[in-house]
Amino acid sequence: MSSSLQNVVDTNDLDEEFLDDVVVGLSKQQKTLPCKYFYDERGSQLFEKICETDEYYVTRTELSLYQQYADEMSALIGERALIIEPGAGSVKKIALLLSKLSNPSGFIPMDISKEILKESSQQLSEQFPNIDINPLVIDFLNEEKLSAIFSQLPKQPLVNKRVIFFPGSTIGNFHPDEAQVFLKRFSDNLQSGDGLLIGVDLVKNTSVLENAYNDKAGVTANFNLNLLHRINNELEGDFEINSFGHHAVFNDEKSRIEMHIVSAKEQQVQIANKRFNLLKNESIHTENSYKYSVDTFSEVASGAGFKLKKTWKDKGELFSIHYLEKS
Repeated sequence: MSSSLQNVVDTNDLDEEFLDDVVVGLSKQQKTLPCKYFYDERGSQLFEKICETDEYYVTRTELSLYQQYADEMSALIGERALIIEPGAGSVKKIALLLSKLSNPSGFIPMDISKEILKESSQQLSEQFPNIDINPLVIDFLNEEKLSAIFSQLPKQPLVNKRVIFFPGSTIGNFHPDEAQVFLKRFSDNLQSGDGLLIGVDLVKNTSVLENAYNDKAGVTANFNLNLLHRINNELEGDFEINSFGHHAVFNDEKSRIEMHIVSAKEQQVQIANKRFNLLKNESIHTENSYKYSVDTFSEVASGAGFKLKKTWKDKGELFSIHYLEKS
């Protein structure tokens, strides 16, 4: 099978959706901004830098698990699998998996950032010239668009199985009830026997968690505040970036890291034709990152229509990877 890196297909109307989401979020009593908008080109680059900080254990721990166990993962996935990665960013993780798979039917990376997707897909095409790579620009949180894409993808018996690859700790951005709903969307678009290979961050020492989201170099702070840059650049916003700070703390009761942008003074901001007032020390909640035990995540996945086949963890039990099968 020859490589057929096609033109990146863009299924987004980002600006309109972006504006609507920002206006709705900033109109709430607890102001919010959706974390999916972190990942413009600059945001994606900043996230890559976060992954290289000493404090952020997630990426290097997960990569070590793929390096150690990719053969086992490949054996569970089997031959002629079509691999689909919603939220594809860096090519490092999928490259480790693709290098071990037996005659994969193809790879479909999906991402909201066209620039990052195009670059990473090109790298993979050069690294794996015999694998069909077909990138799609899509907000995978859009249920209608995601279902429409899956309805067009090859399935059994044209491919042995379809396997969704969902690395990192993105599932932690959802409340567990929402995570179950989200995973059920995946399940509803799969056939019995299809798979999901997913990364899940584990509960651990609070200081380890808080340090990971408050690195000394301030990369995570810049990443968080980049949301305001995006609003200024794309939605005619007038945020004074220097009048806001970054705050991340672990909520033990809810087992989650909470990330906020905090106003350093009483101020008013304008976005398009809308105005919003902020008090001194008022926060804009930008992200949650829930942490799981293996058992609690297995319960969430089971409720979404998946059965757990195997779990891999590092020795320090910082991070886990699970292979799930559609029931």
